[in-house]
Amino acid sequence: MKKILIIVPDGGMLFEAAGIADILMQANRLHQGECARSRYSITLATPQPHQVIHGQSGLNLLADHRLPDIDPREPLDTIIITGRGLNAQEGTAVVDWLNLAAPHARRVASICGGAMLLAQSGLLDGRRATTHWRLLETMQKTYPAVNVEGGPLYIQDGPIWTSGGVSSGFDLTLALIEEDYGFTLARDVAQDLVMYLRRPGGQLQFSRFNLKQASTSGPISALQGWILQHLAADLCVERLAEQVSMSPRNFTRVFTRETGVSPARYVAEARLAAARQQLEQTMESLDRIAEQTGFGSSINLRRIFEKQLHLTPGDYRQRFHCRKMA
Repeated sequence: MKKILIIVPDGGMLFEAAGIADILMQANRLHQGECARSRYSITLATPQPHQVIHGQSGLNLLADHRLPDIDPREPLDTIIITGRGLNAQEGTAVVDWLNLAAPHARRVASICGGAMLLAQSGLLDGRRATTHWRLLETMQKTYPAVNVEGGPLYIQDGPIWTSGGVSSGFDLTLALIEEDYGFTLARDVAQDLVMYLRRPGGQLQFSRFNLKQASTSGPISALQGWILQHLAADLCVERLAEQVSMSPRNFTRVFTRETGVSPARYVAEARLAAARQQLEQTMESLDRIAEQTGFGSSINLRRIFEKQLHLTPGDYRQRFHCRKMA
C-alpha cells in the first residue's frame, strides 16, 4: 500500500485536496477484487494549530492530523502540497517540515501555488517546474535556480512533480496512478469519473497574458490604448516610436521600463488576446479575425495559435466559445 500525505494549507480551494483524494480512492474501489489491500492510504494534514481547514468558499474540511503532529521521518510514498497558504508563517512551517520529510518520501508533488513552497524548500533547484500561470513570473524572479515552464499542466522531474492551476492537479493525480499501477487502472479511473486521461489539444494551461499598463500616465500609457485600437496597423517599433515622437532606441528603453515588456511582445500578446476574445465571443470567419487583429491571414493566425496555445483557432473556439450569443 502506498501512503499518500496531502498537506492542505488554510484558505485555499478545498476541491483540489478533496478531488485528489476521491481520484485515489476510486483507484482503490475499482480493483478491490484484484488484491486484498488497498492501493492507496490517504491522509490529510493541515499546518494550522487545529484540524479544521477553512476554504476560501466558506466551506471547511476536517484534516486527519495537524502537520506538526506527524513525524517527518516516517516513510511516505508521496507528499502532495495543494497550495501555499494565506501567510508566510504558515508557508514556512510547511517548508521546515518538508525539508525533514522529503528525504524519507519516494516523491513530492505540488498543486497550483504549492510549487512556491517546493521552490522555497530548495527541492526545485535545477529542476523543471510549473505552477499557476499567474505565479510564473513571480516564481522565476524569486527562485532563479528553478527552470520555470508556463505551458504544461504538470511536469515530472525525477521524484518531484509540479502542476499548474487548480484542476490540473487532477491530471497529475491520474499520471501518478499510471506510474504506480499502469495505464489500464489510470484509464479506468478516468473513464469512471468522466475525465480525460490526457486532455485533447495539448497539455496546456490556458493563461491570460496580463497586458500591463504603464506605471505612470503619459505618452506610453496613451500609446498602449492606441495600439489596442489599431491592431491591424503596422505596429513595428519605428512606427510606434514615431507615434510618441521618440527615437526607436529610446522608445524601446522607455516602453520596456514603464510596462515591464518589450514593445514587440506587448503587440504580439495584445493581438493574440484580441484574437482569442473574437473566437470566444463572435462567429467571425478566421480570415476576418486575422485581418482585424493584425495577423494578416488565417494561415498566420493558425501558426501563432499552434505555437503559443498548442491547438488550432477552430479547436480553441470549440472549447471556449460562449454558449449564447447576444
